[in-house]
Amino acid sequence: MVEPMTTTGGPLPELSAIEQRVLGALMEKQRTVPASYPLSLNGLRTACNQTSSREPVTDYDDKTLEEQARELKHRDLVKVVWAGKGSRTLKYHQLLTDRLGLAEDEAALITVLLLRGAQAPGELKARTERLIGFADRTEVEDCLARMADRGQPLVRQLERRVGQHDRRWIHLLGPVAGEDSVPVPTEPVVDREVVLTDGPAARDARVRAAYDATAEAYAGEFGDELAGQPFEQWLLAHVAELGEGPVADVGCGPGYTTALLAEAGADVTGFDLSPAMVEIATAEQDGVRFEVGDFTRLLRPPAAAAWGTIVAWYSLVHLAPSELPGTVAGFARILAPGGWLVIGLQIGGDVHRVEEFHGIPIELDFVRHEVNDVLGAVAAAGLEVIERYVRGPVPGETPAKDRFYVLARRPLQG
Repeated sequence: MVEPMTTTGGPLPELSAIEQRVLGALMEKQRTVPASYPLSLNGLRTACNQTSSREPVTDYDDKTLEEQARELKHRDLVKVVWAGKGSRTLKYHQLLTDRLGLAEDEAALITVLLLRGAQAPGELKARTERLIGFADRTEVEDCLARMADRGQPLVRQLERRVGQHDRRWIHLLGPVAGEDSVPVPTEPVVDREVVLTDGPAARDARVRAAYDATAEAYAGEFGDELAGQPFEQWLLAHVAELGEGPVADVGCGPGYTTALLAEAGADVTGFDLSPAMVEIATAEQDGVRFEVGDFTRLLRPPAAAAWGTIVAWYSLVHLAPSELPGTVAGFARILAPGGWLVIGLQIGGDVHRVEEFHGIPIELDFVRHEVNDVLGAVAAAGLEVIERYVRGPVPGETPAKDRFYVLARRPLQG
């Protein structure tokens, strides 16, 4: 991480809700889209009012934002510049980072706190992924502690409330909505980064051990699952017809989705982390290829320059939200131009722990991802969403969760 600079002194600026949104949006776009920064008034309005990564969602008009930007300019928190020589388009550049003497990691956290209010360290780690890469939540906590220990603290930790899994943090640059009157949530607030508490290698070892131990029972339990899911059957057959070239079915388990793709005409190979699962898949799915492999390290196909399609059918369910962007970007890098990435998963904001399956003791955490997290990872990887579907829970499943499917394509050029 970059060492913090010395704060310029003077009292901290007191920012209204709209000023927090303006400066947070400018700080975010300065980092994520430098080619379009500073922002025009139109760009600033779009950034402030976007429906993702903002809480609450707003609908500020040009006049309101122009007035706020002018006020921030008078307070030396925004600089107004011309777009270029001969241009009469004004653009806006934030000065808050310099005013507060923020290091890169501090600026990333302040940005997200300005845009989304009180958050737990795990949430902050996931939501700053596009701004800076924290190695783990400990780095986030260290940075928060550093800002809290300044002569003029920039952040503070809130007391844990009923139903919350973790203590949250807020910035001290103005009022934070709901800071002192947070309603008791109807469901516990879950830090989905908890699956990485002892690191990804330990998590992967638990996943492999659990599926190795339960492979036969799992195959017996879910062997005919697709037979009762006509929509999923149609969708997989549709996927088999979309692309050209080899198909990778990652996290294939006993190989039932792989077999269905093969029956629909796909040149498909199934990959799974569990050797026991691959052994069962090879024995039960005649003529279909299977390999043991970690899909986060998937290589290009041996007989082609890239994969025509990669299918991640309920295989991202053990990843923390912060791992989604890197995993999806890894898939995108080995897709052929015009190739497809297909993701299916249950949606939600929780972690479901399984400690026993058919009498076999295991330790396995299932992460329910939010739709915006998935779509954000897909967009960050440069893929275009072509089709997306949400369907209700499968009858009888416990716990019942909506299911989300996205079909995204790599551009033919670029």
